[in-house]
Amino acid sequence: MTLRALLLDVDGVLVRGRPSDGRYWSSTIDQDLGLDIAVLQREFFSTHWDDVLTGRAALDERLAPVLARIAPHLTVDRLTEYWFAQDSRLDHRLLERVARARRHGMTVHLATNQEHRRARHLMEELGLSAHVDGIFHSAALGWRKPEPAFFAATTTKLGLEPAELLLVDDLKENVLAAAAAGWATVHWTDSPAAWAALEARLPG
Repeated sequence: MTLRALLLDVDGVLVRGRPSDGRYWSSTIDQDLGLDIAVLQREFFSTHWDDVLTGRAALDERLAPVLARIAPHLTVDRLTEYWFAQDSRLDHRLLERVARARRHGMTVHLATNQEHRRARHLMEELGLSAHVDGIFHSAALGWRKPEPAFFAATTTKLGLEPAELLLVDDLKENVLAAAAAGWATVHWTDSPAAWAALEARLPG
């Protein structure tokens, strides 16, 4: 069956860390914002992130009280502004290949674990809406990769057969879950082998 839609993960595929050096977005957050990332991980990400990521809670409502406790000098807006700006290094080579696939009739969408605020940032501020036809993100779907419901919901919304969909993702568990749902897959490592696997599946 012909592949008709390309589904791209964001972090680790299209977006690769800090614009300056590709390192993780919080690598120097302690120096830059006076925030201990280990404390943020324990108090916010380990406790609240799953609810935020699947749309059961808003980022602001969960993050604001945490910051009030652990970093009262920071607001949600200040932290997210820093976070999103530091996590925004685009892979322009991959975007160029995606553009060629779109010109040859393949639709392209983001398929990503994101909360609503960053999903909007990716599409509007980072400009990915100019490169893709849409976004399927976990907070909107109510499920996150690698849960089967994420892939089922995305397939239904696209109105295509699973075998017509190609996922490019850097996490092996997501690739395996997509394959189990009947999708074609490429495990993205930005290596010559990964590029060859992608080229073999894309038009143009």
